[in-house]
Amino acid sequence: MKKWISALFACLVLAACTEVGSEEWCNDLKEKPKGDWTANEAKDFTKHCIF
Repeated sequence: MKKWISALFACLVLAACTEVGSEEWCNDLKEKPKGDWTANEAKDFTKHCIF
């Protein structure tokens, strides 16, 4: 039973992730302090949200 609950929880967590470059992802990153961005997030934001 514990494995079933763990698997269900993992699926829910992964489903909550937004796709990089989506409008929701861009908005989430705009709200996040720029000092907390990773290098990959900054690159992806520039690529998908600005251009």
